[in-house]
Amino acid sequence: MCGAITYNVAGPLRQIIACHCIQCRKTSGHYVAATQTATASLTISGAVTWYQSSDKARRGFCGTCGSPLFWQPGNRAVTSLFAGGLDGPTRLKIVKQIHTEAKGDYYALPHTETSDQDPCAG
Repeated sequence: MCGAITYNVAGPLRQIIACHCIQCRKTSGHYVAATQTATASLTISGAVTWYQSSDKARRGFCGTCGSPLFWQPGNRAVTSLFAGGLDGPTRLKIVKQIHTEAKGDYYALPHTETSDQDPCAG
């Protein structure tokens, strides 16, 4: 949001998965819609603040404005990018909703594929 952190992706992006788990809801204030790329394909400029949210994952955000930007699993081979931080047009679509059992009670879900598999795990 403030421009202190910018990033470039040189490789392909996965379609978007919307995660409604409690940690994603707490991180974003709603739910997280994220794409993903190989970490080796990602170049980040600026100082990302990383928060180790569990033993399985860490979350990256801007220490200046607080914008949530990234999620990485423990092995760091891939990085999830919060879709709202991408400059458009992205040509990406939400293709799956996960952890729908933990969604907030204040919104309804569109009819899309759902899954309990946890790419966010932390």
